[in-house]
Amino acid sequence: MIDWQRVTTLRTEIGEEDFEEVVPLFLEEVSEITDALQAHVDLNALEANLHALKGSAMNLGFAEFSDLCSTGEAMAASGSAASVDVDQILASFERSRTAFLNGLAKGAAA
Repeated sequence: MIDWQRVTTLRTEIGEEDFEEVVPLFLEEVSEITDALQAHVDLNALEANLHALKGSAMNLGFAEFSDLCSTGEAMAASGSAASVDVDQILASFERSRTAFLNGLAKGAAA
């Protein structure tokens, strides 16, 4: 679910202080998009939304969530936006966020 090696690499690349700033920004940005998707799925904007989510997720090691966003983005790009399982993507984000925060608290990426 979480690519802890990616998280460790990011933490090393940007430093502990910046990492501590990036995590809340990432979660806030992603939450804004996921909240909007939960309220209303705009099929015309779905591809762009999933692309943004995928990039953010990849950067912070949310592997499963990133993969689901990538699949959904490709489906939307091919004209099958209505077939994207947005609920599955949103559920993956919630599970990933919980696993990520719990892992950080336990020092998984220290």
